Amino acid sequence: MNDSYILTLSCADRVGLVHAVSGFLAERSGNIEEAAQYNDKATGLFFMRVQFACDDPDAATLRADLAEFAAAYEMRWSLHTTSEAMKTVIMVSKEGHCLNDLLFRWKSGLLPIDIRAIVSNHRDFYQLAASYNIPFHHIPVTAATKAQAEARQFEIIQAEGAELVVLARYMQVLSDDLCKKLSGRAINIHHSFLPSFKGAKPYYQAHDRGVKLIGATAHYVTADLDEGPIIEQDVARASHSDTVEDLTARGRDTESQVLARAVKWHSEHRVLMNGHKTVIFK
Repeated sequence: MNDSYILTLSCADRVGLVHAVSGFLAERSGNIEEAAQYNDKATGLFFMRVQFACDDPDAATLRADLAEFAAAYEMRWSLHTTSEAMKTVIMVSKEGHCLNDLLFRWKSGLLPIDIRAIVSNHRDFYQLAASYNIPFHHIPVTAATKAQAEARQFEIIQAEGAELVVLARYMQVLSDDLCKKLSGRAINIHHSFLPSFKGAKPYYQAHDRGVKLIGATAHYVTADLDEGPIIEQDVARASHSDTVEDLTARGRDTESQVLARAVKWHSEHRVLMNGHKTVIFK
């Protein structure tokens, strides 16, 4: 059976890029199964994602050939096999709706991830982790121990070989240093439709303002709090008769769905960085 790969790339736009990439694959008996491309006229950049099957040459030779091919176009590229689930560490605090949703989707085969560990600054979800047979690491965080706690968290992430870290309502602000170490591989779910209602108790703020829409935003983690490139957003209708509890429940459902979509797209290598924005080949 042929090996299946996902190739993603970006470079300055020019005539013939799609032809060049497809020709490169055809020369190596690569059968294209899915392809999408986009050229950003504002920046002059070209983005492409190709899923293809190929068993000759082998992966190592294919990577070496790709490196030589990409150099001529000054491409940023990555190559992944579809058979390898993305190793993932989930971080959570005391609200477990997103964690529970991700675990169920993962166990049901709906997410191509391999959850290696759950890290929390509270003990609340120890039993939930145990029910899925996932290692649970309780790492308390205080102002005095933040540096040591983050060092331990990063040690776990590295030891598990995690390509993705999901902040599933992890309510601690990561340091600039840890944000840089996790650049491009940490996804946060923000409990509002950014940039509105930042900070604590967003649904109380929304209720107080009488909003008609509430929402959630999944974005990459950066040192600029809640300002990272946005991956996915969604909204839910609200009415004058909704209580804070109504908005909170509806908001949690939205958060879970938005985060799950962001994790799925990232783990399928459908998200490409475009400066402070993202290109997503759904």
